Amino acid sequence: MKAMKVGTSGGGSSPTALPKLLLRRARRANSIRCSSSTSTISFDHVSFIKDIAATQPPQHLQCLLKILQAKGETIISPGARKGLIPLAVPLTENQSGAVTALLRWPTAPPGMEMPVVEVRKHGVWLLAKNVDQYIHRILVEEDANNTHGTSGQLYDASSEAGKKLYIKGDFAESRIANLDSYLLKKVGLFPDIIERKVKQHFEKDDHVSAMITGEFYTKKDHFPGFGRPFVFNAEVLLKVGRELEAKDAARGALKSPWWTLGCTYQPSSGSC
Repeated sequence: MKAMKVGTSGGGSSPTALPKLLLRRARRANSIRCSSSTSTISFDHVSFIKDIAATQPPQHLQCLLKILQAKGETIISPGARKGLIPLAVPLTENQSGAVTALLRWPTAPPGMEMPVVEVRKHGVWLLAKNVDQYIHRILVEEDANNTHGTSGQLYDASSEAGKKLYIKGDFAESRIANLDSYLLKKVGLFPDIIERKVKQHFEKDDHVSAMITGEFYTKKDHFPGFGRPFVFNAEVLLKVGRELEAKDAARGALKSPWWTLGCTYQPSSGSC
């Protein structure tokens, strides 16, 4: 598969050289076998990121792996790269077969050095800008849904990272109207939540708010390097009959790597 150019020019490996380097080194690492020990598994991933991806691993990577394992996901070898884009470092696989991974940009956009993504059929879906943000979201969601006094096993699995990122009970004490609003205000911006907000505006027949939120989604500092916001905004604009503006949004999407569009390339290019 031909690697796509990602990021902007700068120091380090070139955009075209890095995917090839990762693939070449990953073949040597493909014999890695994950043991039942989370600490050993974490060491495998840390070593892969340092030695093969040639970057610094996230500080709380081990905590994230423990949380995902507590959620019922299976930790997989960082060398198990069959079917993945060259820039993805696999972490876990859930029961439906979806893989959670870290994205190793050749030249990372500011604040997104190693975002957490889900590998899908048509590329990757952004789960969080970084490991800490993803841990924070998982813990908030567990706390918000803890209406039956469950044990909080994900919080327990998060160990020191959890205590640093979230105080149990803060969601209830905040008195913020709903979980999505809390996450946007207290944790960060997430593509799925923003898209859900737009759909809620349409359900209320509030097209103006839907368009404002769709435009907000595309601001360059929010999800740099990802084409999905522009694809979604093009769909919003088409829905309200603004075809020329929708074409402009679709052209903006096609400036990003195809695997960040969140859909097949053809529908996006067809909007241009």
